[in-house]
Amino acid sequence: MEDDPTGHGGPTGNGGSQPESLIPYEDWTEAALRQVMVRALHHAAAHGLPGNHHFYVTFRTDHPGTVLPPRLKAQYPQEMTIVLQHQFWDLTVDEALDVMTVGLSFGGVPSTLRIPLSAITAFADPQVRYGLSFRAVIPAAPPEPEPAAEPPPESADAPAPQVVSLDAFRRRTPPKES
Repeated sequence: MEDDPTGHGGPTGNGGSQPESLIPYEDWTEAALRQVMVRALHHAAAHGLPGNHHFYVTFRTDHPGTVLPPRLKAQYPQEMTIVLQHQFWDLTVDEALDVMTVGLSFGGVPSTLRIPLSAITAFADPQVRYGLSFRAVIPAAPPEPEPAAEPPPESADAPAPQVVSLDAFRRRTPPKES
């Protein structure tokens, strides 16, 4: 049995399987790496991109809150990558609203995109060979209501429904004498 490299004396020979953690390290790591991306976007919004730096941002177009022109949505129904390099404008990042907005031209047509930060699945700066990949955080959709049960089809020899008047069962107050 091997000793724990931390010096706590526990075994590390677990057959290659990773024990399940009750502490969300992976979630914390992803959140920290998303902050690196957010800081880079904030920097680009405030100072522009220096030298040959440029960003590739890949995001889910089907994520709730993503807003882009209908023709782009039709062309990229699930995922799209944009390049922030020389010709982008009005880049803003609002962490409180979980959104970035940016102006870009597509085929010479200026467009404004609104991208939830949680919809971003990849961020890269190819100038320095730096890249991050993320899980898209898609909010759970409300469950769809179950369709109402349809009544069974009536057969031709089924008896016709009868209408019963409730008047026969109502209490009647005797008329008042004058």
